[in-house]
Amino acid sequence: MNEAVSPGQLSVIVPMYNEAGTLSEVLEKILAQEMVGEVVLVDDGSSDKTAAIARGWEGKEERVSFIQHTHNQGKGAALRTGFAGATKPYVIVQDADLEYDPVDFQKVIAPIANDEADVVYGSRYLKKDTRTVLRFWHTMGNRFLTLLSNMMSDLHVTDMETCYKGFRREVIQAIPIEENRFGFEPEVTAKLAKMKLRVMETSVAYYPRSYDEGKKIGLRDGFRAVWCIFRYNILDRNVTEWKSADDE
Repeated sequence: MNEAVSPGQLSVIVPMYNEAGTLSEVLEKILAQEMVGEVVLVDDGSSDKTAAIARGWEGKEERVSFIQHTHNQGKGAALRTGFAGATKPYVIVQDADLEYDPVDFQKVIAPIANDEADVVYGSRYLKKDTRTVLRFWHTMGNRFLTLLSNMMSDLHVTDMETCYKGFRREVIQAIPIEENRFGFEPEVTAKLAKMKLRVMETSVAYYPRSYDEGKKIGLRDGFRAVWCIFRYNILDRNVTEWKSADDE
């Protein structure tokens, strides 16, 4: 059984765009996890009170830092900024809504801390005793993109589009992120496959929100994901096998 991750070892990257309604609740849940050593909030040009709330948290909680984009660029751009600012040994992505539960950080990060993996995906589709019933067509779209990604990358993951991706910090900081929007997911999957990193999956809880509640990914992002799967798996020749500092 995986041992608990030591306190303060995890950097949590939170990309944000108009998340004023849920940001504080998410941060309370993140900061309740002992392994969290820092939270990097990246506001991607929000037009609501997200930035003001984030500044308030930065002022009262030493583990929280805040970075602001002057205009909206997309989730991938926000993550690129956040990854560059991470300083702890392990890194995970946390959306600023309430779809994923930070209690699952332990499950995602423990295999990395125990040197069993370099990257861990928190899958919404791995078998659990109980599960949230998801929207059919949204699920089928995710499964189609995951299948296509698996065919191109020769990885067999169950949830390529998951938010919960955990990394060794030096690994994610070595991957050049080019996509500015939701193409980050297929891009990073293709690149870590080419780097021949050790990838594991674990089941995580998922509580989907509707478009009325602020979900932002749409049909055009699905088409872009297909293009990214082909681009970064087939056309991109710039990524080579990962070599850690210990290998050099």
